[in-house]
Amino acid sequence: MQYEDLKDYKTLYQAIITASKAAKGKVYLFIDEIQEVPSWERVINSVRVDCDCDIYITGSNARLLSGELATLLSGRYVEISVYPLSFCEYLEFAKTNDDEAGLSTEQHFSNFLRYGGLPGIHEMKWDDAVLLRYLLDMFNTVLLKDVIKRNKIRDIDLLEKVVLYLMDNIGNTFSAKTISDFLKNQGRKLSTETVYTYIKALESAFLIHKVPRFDIKGKRLLETQEKYFVSDLGLRHATRGYRDNDIGGMLENVVFLELLRRGWTVNIGKQGSYEIDFIATHTDERLYAQVCYILTKDNTQREFEPLEAIDDNYEKVVISTDSLTGFNRNGIKQRNIIEFLLDT
Repeated sequence: MQYEDLKDYKTLYQAIITASKAAKGKVYLFIDEIQEVPSWERVINSVRVDCDCDIYITGSNARLLSGELATLLSGRYVEISVYPLSFCEYLEFAKTNDDEAGLSTEQHFSNFLRYGGLPGIHEMKWDDAVLLRYLLDMFNTVLLKDVIKRNKIRDIDLLEKVVLYLMDNIGNTFSAKTISDFLKNQGRKLSTETVYTYIKALESAFLIHKVPRFDIKGKRLLETQEKYFVSDLGLRHATRGYRDNDIGGMLENVVFLELLRRGWTVNIGKQGSYEIDFIATHTDERLYAQVCYILTKDNTQREFEPLEAIDDNYEKVVISTDSLTGFNRNGIKQRNIIEFLLDT
């Protein structure tokens, strides 16, 4: 309440100018959740001109740098996406919690799959009920504040059904029409356009990520049958529960987020009748990746064959939990997922 008046953009501007005049040398300005101030774009644009400063603004919605600000600051800002902890970072945070001391890397990875990468979990008692309560509260806060309230969604029940469908189907290809048809079969009418609106709102709040399909042979993006992954597996398990039979989708989710952290642009791939889990591109580099739980005699050909059908010389890997690494088939390597995540 002490700073409630700073939600007025003119008052905020004056407070910044007053503080900067009293400072010596260059000013570094950090403002969190700046979208809480109406017309904040005018403040930032004016301060940029009136002060010798570096400005850092943060927010929890993808629309932060859309609209007027993009016009006012075109070419003058750099956007940095912040993700939940990588597995490397997770291990560093785990060292700060006595409850996690003494666990093997494999045990940490199992917890990483179950509880996700939000830093706050390492500040708590390592108890399943406590951690899942925190994660569920976090999910509900984001859903209420950044999705329902910001987008003025009225039918909250239908939105929750869309969210749960997405959570249940990570790693599967489907479309907005698939969700609409599924809900109609349950007696709830929801148009495809409304599904797209809900999905866009969830994407903007960074709860989910949409991954389009790319036709390798035709060299074009396809408009149907995309995949969706959650921003944090802990949020998924807090709402849907942890199910061992979902391990394939969970591993794909982990690899997808890791590729994003490393700066890759990620699509799922189509090569004729074959499906490739990930096509990752970065400038002139490309990586093809298949993700599975364990390689067996029954599935080895299924996992390697789609990559073998791609006729180029970019790196191709099959990522799994197998402890035996270095398996090579026609130049395509098998990599252990923990080794892949720790390879910085």
